[in-house]
Amino acid sequence: MISNRIRLDQYHQEGYSRGRSGWYVLLWWLVQGSLFRFSLHPMYKWRNFLLRLFGAHIGKGVQIRASAKFTYPWKVSIGDYSWIGDQVEFYSLDRIEIGEHCVISQRSYLCTGTHDIHDPKFGLMTKPVIVKDGAWVASDVFINPGITIGVMAVVAARSTVTRDVPANEIHAGTPAQFKKYRFDESREKRQLKGIGL
Repeated sequence: MISNRIRLDQYHQEGYSRGRSGWYVLLWWLVQGSLFRFSLHPMYKWRNFLLRLFGAHIGKGVQIRASAKFTYPWKVSIGDYSWIGDQVEFYSLDRIEIGEHCVISQRSYLCTGTHDIHDPKFGLMTKPVIVKDGAWVASDVFINPGITIGVMAVVAARSTVTRDVPANEIHAGTPAQFKKYRFDESREKRQLKGIGL
């Protein structure tokens, strides 16, 4: 029987570490579901403080909406002046690194965990997600584990990112594919120089 090939009763997370104890994780989820979630809209500094308190690296001027979710904030880094929209989900089983001056728009999902579909025990697999400086991930985007979004790149709304997006490229669709360049070469050089890259 083909059904006997998958044994979820033997599911395992061999070699995986959340990076903190179970009690610490529960404490974060309690704080996130209360002090973080129900903070007022303009209380960006308060939410940044809570994330830093639980080990996240949050740059200056970062704006994170109260409905954003972080599985394990100690595995998250967000650079200066980046924006995180409503209902963005950081499924941070592995590292999530957001550069400076990035926008992650509402309802986007940054996924660092999946399962080995060939393993009868459905073993956990994790890979980091990296969004580099000046990139924009538009609304409702799903980013797969192991993806890098390049400097100044754009991912259009409701796209599914299954491979890296190079610098200065606009990708759209499911799976996301190259559409055009964000800046022409001369303008791109001016933009990159302007933010010190």
